[in-house]
Amino acid sequence: MAKKIKIIYISLSGNTKNFVERLSEHIEATNDIVVESLNVKDLKGTTFSVTEPFVSFLPSYLNGGNGIETGDKEVLTTRLGDFIASNDNFKFCYGIIGSGNRNFGNQFCLSAKQYTERFDFPLIDVFEIRGTHSDVKRIANLIVQRQEEFLK
Repeated sequence: MAKKIKIIYISLSGNTKNFVERLSEHIEATNDIVVESLNVKDLKGTTFSVTEPFVSFLPSYLNGGNGIETGDKEVLTTRLGDFIASNDNFKFCYGIIGSGNRNFGNQFCLSAKQYTERFDFPLIDVFEIRGTHSDVKRIANLIVQRQEEFLK
């Protein structure tokens, strides 16, 4: 029986969804692993208990500040944080991957970095906008490795 990787993410503009789709295809083509993904945007604010390991993807949408001295406020992606917090779902999350635009300097992938502090799981990696083929390969390997470590 094939192993399974569960990806829980949020995508608003389609960039993260595109990356998750390409990543899922790569993982399934190169491993005996089935990938299930869920965009929490589709849940329209509802939550449920997760009872199996998952990895999460989060783009950065921030409002105000520079992300360091003058702060910031996460906007638009809070549904993912609510989902991870609900029902102690964070206990099954073995890491997060952040996406963003390097043009935003200190705020590049800042939301994902904040989630690592909030939920005490690791930042596995980051990529820019839709990511490259190299990003897909690298992150796929990291996810497979991290899930195996989490399951030990």
